[in-house]
Amino acid sequence: MKEKFLVYKLSETIKNTSKIESQLFEQFNVKRGLRNADHTGVLVGLTKIGDVLGYERLDDGSLKPIAGKLLYRGIDIEELVHNAQKEQRTGFEETIYLLLSGSLPDKEELRDFSRLLCESMALEKQTKIAIMELEGHDVMNILARTVLEMYTYDSLPDDTSRDNLMRQSIDLIAKFPAIIAYAYNMLSHSAKGKSLHIRHPHEDFSIAENFLYMMKGSGGYTELDVRVLDLAMIIHAEHGGGNNSTFTVRVTSSTGTDTYSSIAAGIGSLKGPLHGGANLQVGKMLKHLADEIKNWTDVNEIDAYLQRILNKEVFDQKGLIYGIGHAVYTVSDPRAMLLKEMAYKLAQEKGREKEYNFLNLLEERAIHAVVNRKNARTKKQVCANVDFYSGFVYDMIGLPKEVYTPLFAMSRIVGWCAHRIEELNFDDRRIIRPAYKNIGQLMSFTPLKDR
Repeated sequence: MKEKFLVYKLSETIKNTSKIESQLFEQFNVKRGLRNADHTGVLVGLTKIGDVLGYERLDDGSLKPIAGKLLYRGIDIEELVHNAQKEQRTGFEETIYLLLSGSLPDKEELRDFSRLLCESMALEKQTKIAIMELEGHDVMNILARTVLEMYTYDSLPDDTSRDNLMRQSIDLIAKFPAIIAYAYNMLSHSAKGKSLHIRHPHEDFSIAENFLYMMKGSGGYTELDVRVLDLAMIIHAEHGGGNNSTFTVRVTSSTGTDTYSSIAAGIGSLKGPLHGGANLQVGKMLKHLADEIKNWTDVNEIDAYLQRILNKEVFDQKGLIYGIGHAVYTVSDPRAMLLKEMAYKLAQEKGREKEYNFLNLLEERAIHAVVNRKNARTKKQVCANVDFYSGFVYDMIGLPKEVYTPLFAMSRIVGWCAHRIEELNFDDRRIIRPAYKNIGQLMSFTPLKDR
C-alpha cells in the first residue's frame, strides 16, 4: 500500500511539472508538433524518395487547396496502381524496387527481385521459436521485439555500408509478412484457443498472396482479395519524410545506430493510435454509426447524428469524425480514392453493397459537417483520408483487427528503409538534434536534513 501511495503521489506532481501555458509557444515562436500556424509541416529535411501534395502556396502566403497527389520517386502512385491493374498483376514488389533503387525495374529485374523477396521471406528457426515461446497480446509489440531479436542473428548487424543496408532492408521487408502472420496465429491460439497454424510461404506467390495464405490457408481468399491487399500495401508504402514513424526512423538513423534498432523505433511510433492505429478508431466509429443510425439512406438523420459527434455528445465525446481530414491533403487523398475504387468491387463480390453505400454517404455528409462546423477555429477544406476505407476493406477480406496496424507496418517498412538508406548516405549529413526552450524556474538546493 505504501508503494502504491508513493506512485500516486508522484503521479500527482505531473499536473504541475508538465503544465506549459499555450501562449508561451507563440511567445518563443515554438512550432508545436513541428507545425506552422497554417497547420503545414515545418521543413526539417530534404528527400528524393516521396512527395505529398495537397495544396499550393500562393504569392501572398495563403494556401490553395488542390487535388491530392502522392509521388514515389517522382512517379504518381495512380500510375503505379492503374498500370499494375491493367496488366492484371500485383504491384507491391515493383513499388519496393522503385522506392529502394530510385527507378522502375524491367521485366527480368522485377522477376529476379520478386524471387529474392520470396526466398528471403521464410523465418529462421530461432525466430519462429521465439514468437511461439514468448507469445504476447499485441502483434505490433511482437513485431518490434522480433525485429530487435533479428539483430542477434545478423553476422553484420552494425555495418552501415551501402550493400549491407540494402541486404538488411530487403530481408526485413520480406520477413515482415511472416512475422505478423505467425504472431497473430500464435496470439489467436493462446488467447482464443484456436488451432495453431504455421504455414510456410510459397516461393511463387506475391507478398500479398503469401500473407493471406499464411493468415488463412489455401482457399481462404479470392483473387480480388489479393489484388485489393496488394493495392493497400502500395498506397501505404511511403508518405514522404514528414510522417511521424518515418521521421522517427530518420532521427534514430542519424545517430548511426543499427538498422534493427531504428526500424523497431519506427514500429513503436506507428503503434500509436494517432498514427498507425487511426483506422481502428475509424472502425469503432463506423460500427457505432451503423448501430445508432436507423435509416442508412436518410441524410437528415445522418447529419443530425454527425453534429452530435462534433458537439461531443456521443461516441467517444472528443468531437472528432475519424477518417475525415489530413495534415496535407485538402480536396482529396489519392490513397483513399484508389482504395475506394477497389472497395466497391470487393463489396460487390462479398455482397456488402449496402454497407459500402452507407460508407459513401457518410463520407459525403461528414465532409459537409466538418467544413460547415459552427465556431470552428479555421475554415479548411477537408477530405476523407485513407483510414476511412482501409478498415472496411480489411474486414471484407476477412482480416482480424489485430493485424490492421501491423499491415500498415508491413507496407511502410519499405519507406522506412528507403529513408534510412538516404539518411545515412547523403553528403553533409548531421545527427538530428532539435532544441527545446526551458521555461522552468531556477530553484535552490535544500540539503536533505533541512527538507
